Amino acid sequence: MPFTPFHMGPGILVKAILRGSFSLMVFGWAQIVMDMQPLVVLITGEGHLHGFSHTYIGAFLLGLVSAITGKYLAEYGLLIIGISKRENPVNISWFVAVASAFIGTYSHVVLDAILYADLQPLYPLSPENELLGLTGVSELHWLCVYMAIAGGILFFVVQIANKYKRRL
Repeated sequence: MPFTPFHMGPGILVKAILRGSFSLMVFGWAQIVMDMQPLVVLITGEGHLHGFSHTYIGAFLLGLVSAITGKYLAEYGLLIIGISKRENPVNISWFVAVASAFIGTYSHVVLDAILYADLQPLYPLSPENELLGLTGVSELHWLCVYMAIAGGILFFVVQIANKYKRRL
């Protein structure tokens, strides 16, 4: 699912469940970082579309990069959009940044492994892709959409419940 919003569906659901223990912005940044290598291949026409970046080892390394860079990018982004204030900034903990990045990179590999025959998630240990064809493209896309909807509903239900509870 290169360059599609479908990868964000599971992230929205995880955000609704984990709340402040998960950064949707770091997760989203991890999705972008994961697809840099396929983007270069698409632009240059050279290389393996779902190469090393789409392996579990690549996901680990890109998860580290995404956590380190994503923590600061997300904090700055929250400042720009007004959720964070200079006098009272939102700080994303390293635990949250690392967890969000790794959930992002590993879920990316799993979702893409279901769809793409050229993906070898266990490389260099095995060239096999046991997840290939687990479900169809349309079904997987709809599952991601349903996860986003469920996450959005859950997030707002909890927000409303928390506001109601504070009034009591």
